Amino acid sequence: QVHLVESGGGLVQPGASLRLSCAASGFAFKFYNMKWVRQAPGKGLEWVSSINANGDEPEYANSVKGRFTISRDNAKNTLYLQMDSLTPEDTAMYFCERSVDSSRGQGTQVTVSS
Repeated sequence: QVHLVESGGGLVQPGASLRLSCAASGFAFKFYNMKWVRQAPGKGLEWVSSINANGDEPEYANSVKGRFTISRDNAKNTLYLQMDSLTPEDTAMYFCERSVDSSRGQGTQVTVSS
């Protein structure tokens, strides 16, 4: 059974950084492409970033390119999202997903406000 647990969200000021983590269990994490998606209040899901099983070839939405960095540690079954230069437009619930079937965790809230 796929189990994904996101953590690391919080309330920060514009320009700050956060590092999100996603602990995976119940499947062979190292063989699966993964991604981060987010959902702002009153809006639909937005793809943020993807990474393949080997941890290379990251891809980013234009809205976060140059500010966010996706990575993974297959030995620790963990996916990460380093978020720098945060803006209020980044405020959302952030979810990690297994790309093949969009299995998703419960999410972690990121709020950027002065």
